[in-house]
Amino acid sequence: MGKVAVAAIVSLWVIPISILLNHVVPHPYMDEIFHIPQAQQYCKGNFRSWDPMITTPPGLYYLSLAHVASLFPGMFYTKGASSVSDVCSIAILRSINGVLAIACSILVYEIIRHLRPALDDRKATFYSVVLALYPLHWFFTFLYYTDVASLTAVLAMYLACLRKNYWFSGLLGALAVAIRQTNIIWMLFVASSGIINITIDRQRDKADVDDPRASIRKNGQQAPEKRVIFGSNMRKRKIGGVVDASEHWTPTGSDSSKSCISGLVDEIVAVCLAILRAKKKFFVSFAPFIILLAAFVAFVRWNGSVVLGAKEAHAVSPHFAQIFYFGLFSALFMAPLSFSFGRAVTFFHSFWKNKPHGFFQAFLALIAGFISVHFFSIAHPYLLADNRHYPFYLWRKVINAHWSIKYLLVPLYVYSWLNICTRLGKFQRRIWVLGYFVATAAVLVPAPLIEFRYYTTPFFLLTLHSHDNDIMSWILMGSLYLALNVFTMMMFLYRPFHWDHEPGTQRFIW
Repeated sequence: MGKVAVAAIVSLWVIPISILLNHVVPHPYMDEIFHIPQAQQYCKGNFRSWDPMITTPPGLYYLSLAHVASLFPGMFYTKGASSVSDVCSIAILRSINGVLAIACSILVYEIIRHLRPALDDRKATFYSVVLALYPLHWFFTFLYYTDVASLTAVLAMYLACLRKNYWFSGLLGALAVAIRQTNIIWMLFVASSGIINITIDRQRDKADVDDPRASIRKNGQQAPEKRVIFGSNMRKRKIGGVVDASEHWTPTGSDSSKSCISGLVDEIVAVCLAILRAKKKFFVSFAPFIILLAAFVAFVRWNGSVVLGAKEAHAVSPHFAQIFYFGLFSALFMAPLSFSFGRAVTFFHSFWKNKPHGFFQAFLALIAGFISVHFFSIAHPYLLADNRHYPFYLWRKVINAHWSIKYLLVPLYVYSWLNICTRLGKFQRRIWVLGYFVATAAVLVPAPLIEFRYYTTPFFLLTLHSHDNDIMSWILMGSLYLALNVFTMMMFLYRPFHWDHEPGTQRFIW
């Protein structure tokens, strides 16, 4: 088992389904009608050509050129760049996402092994395969969209940061932003995680110096008493034990809402002080991130918008309801973990134990939810007009079926988000959880369109850091993903339909 097994298993569905899809849908579909001709222009060497309807940077097209060059080595040199356009076919361009999906599954495996070193290798392999089946990620593996490349670049950046290769992480961050500009938020999140890890390492080193038993441990001897300290990737870790404490640690009664707030403030202060005391070290370590951020700000100022094209249709909007949609969406796609009886009992018990603070938090969250869905729930024209997307039906048949539905869903939204925060807070530092929430909100709230593809990166980060070990829940989750994937692909391939007002075949898509 291991990353080779993960890659082999993912390849078992990537290759045959890619062949099937290219046979049934040989022409560009949906956003491919913009991306594929643009990539083919790059294949011809026309780097000044640009379709004004494309909103994302050209990172995927440059990756595609590298992909084509790897498949046909010497093509650029022996026959000239014009010949490359002959091999930049739709199938070849789509295949880049198949390759990236396999690479992404390996990155997921490596991140799981890094975050949870005590986890059994077979479980890490199984978890990686289940996440590779995540429906939004799985479906767009077979089309020429930016989603798979974007997720792969972000996870590669994050893994490099976890391994303390900050400069390499910054370079991968530049690649991620070149694929999708909203990845600048995840770049900032990754950099913040790196700063938090450095702060924790400094605190741990100081604790070892202050501990008279530090020399005993450094000499490889067992200290007579196990001591619990904070680790960089998990909430707590036992020194001198072979058990990963993150698998077993549960909140104690001292983790009340009041202590959580004071603990969060303490962590923020500790990080700020660490930065002030070692400004030069942090500046040198994270210089690529700083340069990238400055370049991005300059680009937005020059461009007048975050998006490159179709600026009117993608104007920034205060779509606060979007963050609540993500919470429920994630809970549903982790339903065996989120809505199990045991999970519900644990969740409500923690709130009952920490009353009245827990109830006050829930009350504030409910108020925020009602305000968001009432004043900041946006129905984008694309959402209302395009019946090829599943969100179109979700909006019409569920959210907008009756005026009361959107309010009745608020308790579910709040439960989902509180469940996310308690799950993450069980194993991650409070400042990390806050950073995750802020980054997710910064990516989703400005987006006026309900687009489930935007949820992929925060969903992966949530799942990777949840540390849920119930193998039966993971089996059920994998079965759910598999059933959804079969359904959506069958609908896409074999249930086409036509519009009266526009020629061509239409297909159902996420």
